[in-house]
Order: sequence, then structure tokens, then C-alpha cells
Amino acid sequence: MIRIAAVGDIHLSPETRGVLRPAFDTLPACADLLLLAGDLTRHGTPEEARVVADEIRGLGVPVVAVLGNHDHHDDRQDEVTAVLREAGAEVLEGESTVVRVGDARVGVAGTKGFGGGFVGASAGEFGEPVMKEFVRVSRRCADGLRASLEKLAQEDCDVRIALTHYSPVPETLAGEPLEIYPFLGSYLLAEAIDTAGADLAVHGHAHAGTEHGMTTGGVKVRNVAQPVIGRAFHVYHLPVPERVGAATEATTT
Repeated sequence: MIRIAAVGDIHLSPETRGVLRPAFDTLPACADLLLLAGDLTRHGTPEEARVVADEIRGLGVPVVAVLGNHDHHDDRQDEVTAVLREAGAEVLEGESTVVRVGDARVGVAGTKGFGGGFVGASAGEFGEPVMKEFVRVSRRCADGLRASLEKLAQEDCDVRIALTHYSPVPETLAGEPLEIYPFLGSYLLAEAIDTAGADLAVHGHAHAGTEHGMTTGGVKVRNVAQPVIGRAFHVYHLPVPERVGAATEATTT
């Protein structure tokens, strides 16, 4: 089994320095890698990013992250990314990375994603330029995720994970007001995941949402926003398929 620790929406700042480190120090005993699903800071400042960096530096397991909307708020996302990378994290945006776990290759494709809504209640690329650009941003994020997952398939990964901040499905938003669903995710992300294929999709952003969901194509989706999972991280288990050319369905706990 591959043990995937994941959490999002930790919203760290200087006032919360060190709050997660004791729990994160237990990761080598219970997980093979840590996924951070965005909103790692409160306002997206480099100072806050340095707090996150201190929490994840030298953990003993690989750390893979995407940024969230809070991490973009101060318009210094490149600096935030640089701070996290200096601490050893892989920060993805329309990119992928491969982590070795024993003999297995775990591929992670990541994007922040964006809003737009879901089938039957989604924004269209029509009308004012600002509305068309809104939808185009969502589409670019989804296209980057799809291309990254397809690249991982070509690299013969044993397990593939889609890591986003915004949700790909409405099921994991249950508990949030329906009126804000279009600002919490986009069906385009789910289309990308189902088209390219994945064993698990992980996201955050929806603090009042629900942990469990699934894409139309049957990929399990987990909302790991810290207010949802109620802990420093949650661990999911994915079986490593035998290399006989047959796909093995992922199971999560």
C-alpha cells in the first residue's frame, strides 16, 4: 500500500508558528508522502510562507503542494512558491512530479484550479471579456492538469494522484451554501481527471464541505480541508497494482 497523507487550508501565519510540526513529525511512521492542497497561508505573504516552510522542512517524507486562493491574495505567489521550494517542497501548477516509494512510482499532477461551477449550473465563455477570461482561467488550469496526468501515464507510474485546491465535483461541497458552489470548483477539473485517468483526486478550499466524493468516471475525490478532516492530516491508502498491464482500482480509507 502507498500511504498518502494530505491536508489543505492550514492558513498558517506567525501567530500559529509550530502548531502543526509535532503532528508532522509523526509522518515517517504513518505515511510515504505529504500532499498540501493549497491555502497554506492566510494572506499569501512571504513571511507567512516561511512559517509553512519551517513546518515542512526536513520531515523525512516528500512534500508536494499546490497553492490556493489565499496564497495568491498578496500577489506574491512566486515568492511564496520559492520559499516553499527552498524548504524542499515540490510546488506544482500545471506540472507533475514522481515520488519513489520503495519500488513503486507515485505520480502527482497539480494545479490550483479555479471556479466556474458544475454541470447544469456553470459559467459559460460568453459575454463580457472579464467573464470569458474567468472561464478561460478555469479551462487553462484543467488543461494543465489533464496534460500532467497524461504525462505521468507515459512515465509508467504505478499510482497517479490529482492534487488541486478547488474542487472537481459538487459532492465534496455538500454543507456549503449552494450559491457559492461556482466559486468553490469547476466540472472542468473532473473532466480532465476522467479523461487522463487517476487513482485519487485530493482538494481543499471548501471548509464546510464533505470529505468523500467521486467523479462521473469513478475516480475517488477527497476534500482534505483541515476544517473538514478535523486533524493535522488524513492518511489514504492506495494499493500498488501488479505490473501485468491490468489496472487496479484504488481504494481509500
